[in-house]
Amino acid sequence: MKTLSICPICHKRIPAEIYEEDGKIWIKKRCEEHGEFKDIYWGDSNLYKKALKYWFDNKVKVYQSETKDGCPFDCGLCPSHRTTTILANIDVTNRCNLNCPICFANANKTGKVYEPSFEEIKKMMEILRSEEPPTPAIQFAGGEPTVREDLPELIKLAREMGFLQVQIATNGIRLKNLDYLRKLKEVKLSTIYLQFDGVTEKPYLEARGKNLLPLKKKVIENCRKVDFRSVVLVPTLVRGINDEEVGDIIRYAIDNVDVVRGINFQPVSFTGRINEEERLKWRITIPDFIKLVEEQTEFLDREDFYPVPSVAKLSALASKLTEVERPTLSCHPCCGVASYLIINKEKNKVVPLTKVVDIDGFLEDVEDLIEKLEEKKMSKLIVKGELLKDLIKHIDLKKLDDIGYKRLAELILNIIRGDYNSLVKFHYNVVMVGCMHFMDPYNFDIQRVSRCAIHYALPDGKIIPFCSFNTLYREEYEEKYSVPIKEWKHAKGM
Repeated sequence: MKTLSICPICHKRIPAEIYEEDGKIWIKKRCEEHGEFKDIYWGDSNLYKKALKYWFDNKVKVYQSETKDGCPFDCGLCPSHRTTTILANIDVTNRCNLNCPICFANANKTGKVYEPSFEEIKKMMEILRSEEPPTPAIQFAGGEPTVREDLPELIKLAREMGFLQVQIATNGIRLKNLDYLRKLKEVKLSTIYLQFDGVTEKPYLEARGKNLLPLKKKVIENCRKVDFRSVVLVPTLVRGINDEEVGDIIRYAIDNVDVVRGINFQPVSFTGRINEEERLKWRITIPDFIKLVEEQTEFLDREDFYPVPSVAKLSALASKLTEVERPTLSCHPCCGVASYLIINKEKNKVVPLTKVVDIDGFLEDVEDLIEKLEEKKMSKLIVKGELLKDLIKHIDLKKLDDIGYKRLAELILNIIRGDYNSLVKFHYNVVMVGCMHFMDPYNFDIQRVSRCAIHYALPDGKIIPFCSFNTLYREEYEEKYSVPIKEWKHAKGM
């Protein structure tokens, strides 16, 4: 397959080829000045072919820039983009209370402070809410967002502006303080994205420079004490550091299901000049992650994982039935995968959702209903009735009843109808196990970038896809909008 990429050295846009070799999917490209580069794109060709079946084309209605130089140099969002903002990141600071060796944001290393004002952040959020459909979820990140004293006020404002999901991405250090955690709950923080690299001290010592495991456990316990029940564990997955702990991290989430809503594994991305031998040694792709899950758990296998855009058809149908455009996860099938575990600790049962729902059969029926609705062969009322029949047909109600979660069937139907409250309730009955592989200059694929659903909002009003920002734009923006540390401290009266 032909695509476009960038040179890892000079960042010029160059042709690339995605091809199969030795049961894996590779990407290769050649820069006239810096030579040829080759990297693993996906570690299993069969899983790659399966993922591409869920390709979903979409379009963006609201733009911040025009098409001029071509993706990824017209950000953003430009008319070439294919997915609206599902989750927006706003880096509220580049300051941090850690100095992690593997930080993709390069926090604390520039000698300058990037910290947009409260009013600048408000304007960024206004732009996100002006998209069609409005951005539903926002994550305050950094650096470490909790070093900003006005973070609770930003969370409160985001809620008032209509964001349905408000998250913080944090190392958890400040969450040792129960009063601070209570304050975040009071202003209706939705979810804590907690950096969580493993269940032993090894990955923290190697990746973070100190043993943070006791801190992570303390944060979980504090969330339990204040009844904050929406934590997502976020392990940065590095071969040789924590790849042997994937199964144990999942079991830790299951053991703490009253607090933990999911795990989002993120394979490490490579920046800077790194030779091919080192990259291939350390690279972990999504299929490699799935294999680790299969090897280290007794309840999950490759058939239980679906690419993110597999749910796009459900959003499309909900939009047509309600006549309200819904956010649609039309990102590239190779960007991420997920599975859901139904857990009943009283019955000691852990069962993947895919073992009780025929996902593919149901999605085929949904696609058929969309066609009939578009061709006006069925009314909306009839389609809603058929949807219920199809759902019941593809759900093993007896198995759900045995697990003790028969009510999940009703929640799933309400989600398809566009009921956000049912979506929230669904996530409180399951644990998500996901993997999102962000790109770096070596495996950069412009087809993926143009379908990105996770975007950064910036002070100049632009919305830039996650991988483009961290690969091409971060240094430029932080240089433009940062001030020297001394100047920042003087302005703060420090």
